[in-house]
Amino acid sequence: MTIRKLKAVEPKSAKPAKPKVLIFGRPGVRKTWVSIDFPGVYYIDTEGGANRPAYTDKLKAAGGVYFGPEEGSLDFEAIIAEVQTLATVEHGYKTLVIDSVTKIFNLEIQREAERLKLANKKNEYGLDRKPAVAFMRRLVSWLQRLDMNVILVGHAKDEYLDDVKIGDTFDAWDKLEYELDLCLNIVKVGPSHFMKVRKSRLEGFEGGATMPWSYESFADAHGREAIEQASTHIVLTTQDELAELNRLLILTDMSPTWMEKVLKKAGVDHAKDLESEKVGKLIDYIKNVYIPKMPIQQ
Repeated sequence: MTIRKLKAVEPKSAKPAKPKVLIFGRPGVRKTWVSIDFPGVYYIDTEGGANRPAYTDKLKAAGGVYFGPEEGSLDFEAIIAEVQTLATVEHGYKTLVIDSVTKIFNLEIQREAERLKLANKKNEYGLDRKPAVAFMRRLVSWLQRLDMNVILVGHAKDEYLDDVKIGDTFDAWDKLEYELDLCLNIVKVGPSHFMKVRKSRLEGFEGGATMPWSYESFADAHGREAIEQASTHIVLTTQDELAELNRLLILTDMSPTWMEKVLKKAGVDHAKDLESEKVGKLIDYIKNVYIPKMPIQQ
């Protein structure tokens, strides 16, 4: 009989994590301008609009850097590659801004629609959206592993309920707000700018609350220590570790579904994207736990 063991652990006192935020709003509400005020910005510009002197001068003065269309920001794969690099190498940046996710998401939908047309395939049941959603899932997976503040900037669009306009929502993957810590609707009222909390898992940002839209206001609500602390990086597994893991998988004839479950739980597609520590634990488990339980071959 298989003996099952509960796997829950004692709750730990965790320090506030770096926030992963989706902001959206109509043009002119200072989405980009305030985002650049966050510390150590690595700015990915899919719009090509933040290359004007007012933005680049402000970004440079704050110690930030710019990754625009000429660097590859209109390619989803290139964006994900930048995030992977930010997550796995040592650097001094603290905040990643992608402005906007609307542009790259809708651009990928447009590209797929064109591919379907050229292939004489019917574009039905949201077929043109599938690659864009897959890219977005991969991006979010890496954003969750990234030890940086993250601000995804989205356009606003009308939100309807029973054909009646009830306000604004974001124009991007519809699951995006559920994957992140915070979703803010940025609005302008007279000369002032505000952030309205649409969804929150963060203390200091109560759902439905309205606060001034500024870095100072955001940092006061979340806590400056988490936002302004230096980023750390993931140490990925080595080729030698992967070779040993593969050797053990073959030696023990482990079910392919076992490794698939490991990768799914870790939120990665390939073993090469696992942390070195994680692969080391897998190797130890197979050697010290799994192999001793294997039937002895006669």
